[in-house]
Amino acid sequence: MGQATVKIPTPLRGFAGGQTQVVLDAETVGAAIRHLTDEHPGLRRHLLTADGGLRNFVSVYVNDRDIRGLQREATPVADGDVVSIVPAIAGGGPAEARPSRGAAPSRPISLGTERPFSPEELRRYSRHLLLPEVGVAGQRALRRAKVLVVGTGGLGAPAALYLAAAGVGTLGLVDFDAVELSNLQRQVLYSTEDVGRPKLAAARARLEGLNPTIEIVPHDGHLDSANALEVLGGYDVVLDGTDNFPTRYLVNDACVLLGKPNVYGSIYRFEGQVSVFDARRGPCYRCLYPEPPPADLVPSCAEAGVLGVLPGVVGALQATEAIKLLVGVGEPLIGRLLLYDAGAMTFRTLRLEKNPECVLCSPKATQHALIDYPAFCGVAASAPALGVPEVSPEELRAELAAPDPPLLVDVREPEELEISKIEGALLIPKGEIPERVDELTRARSVVLFCRSGGRSADAAKTLLDLGFQNVRSLRGGINAWAERVDPSLPTY
Repeated sequence: MGQATVKIPTPLRGFAGGQTQVVLDAETVGAAIRHLTDEHPGLRRHLLTADGGLRNFVSVYVNDRDIRGLQREATPVADGDVVSIVPAIAGGGPAEARPSRGAAPSRPISLGTERPFSPEELRRYSRHLLLPEVGVAGQRALRRAKVLVVGTGGLGAPAALYLAAAGVGTLGLVDFDAVELSNLQRQVLYSTEDVGRPKLAAARARLEGLNPTIEIVPHDGHLDSANALEVLGGYDVVLDGTDNFPTRYLVNDACVLLGKPNVYGSIYRFEGQVSVFDARRGPCYRCLYPEPPPADLVPSCAEAGVLGVLPGVVGALQATEAIKLLVGVGEPLIGRLLLYDAGAMTFRTLRLEKNPECVLCSPKATQHALIDYPAFCGVAASAPALGVPEVSPEELRAELAAPDPPLLVDVREPEELEISKIEGALLIPKGEIPERVDELTRARSVVLFCRSGGRSADAAKTLLDLGFQNVRSLRGGINAWAERVDPSLPTY
């Protein structure tokens, strides 16, 4: 029996009374996790399966040593051991996916015969050329290189800036979105004048202004199973700047099948992760997280928030890893996971093991092609797909003015109430719905809302499954209410 310290990551601290770590007595890792969930029952569904086993999207480390497979629960713990819980995080994407147009395939680009650097280029790259580890040969390697940045948001924006500044000859960008005002808190590639403009157009103009000697290749649209191999196939290194699990697994799987390195980064509130997944020399992302968490367990950045400078740090680290790979200098993060905590201002590096049972990159692989990633990741369905009735903002306004109005329930987090609120609504965060159903039983009719409709649809489905009859979700959430009913409310 040893007294171990169990470190609780940011996404799970709300279910442990805000604690960052818990000291408890246990003989094994499995016993420590179960004692933790006994003390904090809210952690149970995040860490344990229905039969009590550890979930596959949660990695566990003892003193920075990766514990996986059947032996991880039986791994003994001794006095002073540190047990780290590292769940999968993606940064989160919007609850409502846009219709896929497909990402444009890459076009072959040739730099032609190797040429000497111009006097302007020598001045531009002089600080690189002075480094013995880079020099002229390394800068030429960068000029010949082709890097694809998947997603030009929080991570892709700073990474693309540094890759362009470094002189990466061909820089591909995959995106489908437009610049929004809320992006500017962290997506430093854009300016206020770019709001409403397609991200690829704004990014291309900014990067070409930064370094007109490089080639920017836009891939307009969603990356999916039909086009990923073609798009990624034209590049030497892929940088994963995605904000959702389906695309993260898609990028990983395509890189494994193509034999390309995948520079991974993810963010959540004050914490980030960075690694390089290269199945030819180490583990892939599936070795770390064989399966994704359920869609309703990991809130997006739009729902959970993120410190604006955090993606800048993580994106810069990703750019660093990409440059190291291209120049062949230093020790890349292959087989290692870098954890950054901006709140504590700490960096930790954990060792990663290649999973001998990995379905994709092991000798026992059973997956040899790309799959349906939204289905694999259980992407949250829309209210109609969940069988949840909806009410429009205009219909709800009329009902609230009637003699017998519905009970209005806000399922957002308390922090969001400080941004905007509908007067008279009862605040019950989505995660608390199962424990607070008694507060809703006397209502004739219940209407739930969140920021944009995804969380409220999921919460309404929970109530319907519990036997409630007249439950609906506000279509488009409080943002739609602000746009169509009460313009005095801000959107976010």
